[in-house]
Amino acid sequence: MGRLNNRNIAVLSANGFEESELTSPVARLKEEGASVHIVSLETGKIQGMKDDKEWTVEINVDQTVKTANPDDYQGLLIPGGVLNPDSLRKNEDALNFVKAFFKAGKPVAAICHGPQVLISAEVVEGRKLTSTKTIKIDLVNAGALWEDSEVVVDQGLVTSRSPADLPAFNDKIVEEFAEGVHDGQHA
Repeated sequence: MGRLNNRNIAVLSANGFEESELTSPVARLKEEGASVHIVSLETGKIQGMKDDKEWTVEINVDQTVKTANPDDYQGLLIPGGVLNPDSLRKNEDALNFVKAFFKAGKPVAAICHGPQVLISAEVVEGRKLTSTKTIKIDLVNAGALWEDSEVVVDQGLVTSRSPADLPAFNDKIVEEFAEGVHDGQHA
């Protein structure tokens, strides 16, 4: 019996996601019994990258962000990669999807460059989090309380810096997604 049985988790991603930052958490979530859906900007497939240098795996998209209903999910995962968050943060449907999780108090996890989407969704002000150091100043300028730790948890918001942090990140997302709604999680 997994800790996440009967939990639906949305993975918001587009082309250019960092392969390990999507595949490793998804595998762990499924091991714990979660039903995981890839939500993207368009139907078909999205392609990952390794170290932002070479294209790698293709992943099937389950739903577009335009048709996905945040009410159907108990948690949200946003993988990093340089291209992925940049595509998502320009899309109003994606930003509204993210905001809905915060408004409902549901757990949200983002790794590496993933928090860029949270900046554009305007949900980081006053929140403790981490990320790749290259976007630290962007998060600080958006009002986030940034710290250099392998994983930071703030009322259902889970963040990590890089693929090196995946073991700790995966443990924490399972824990937070299992806990469910957090009163301190807000938009």
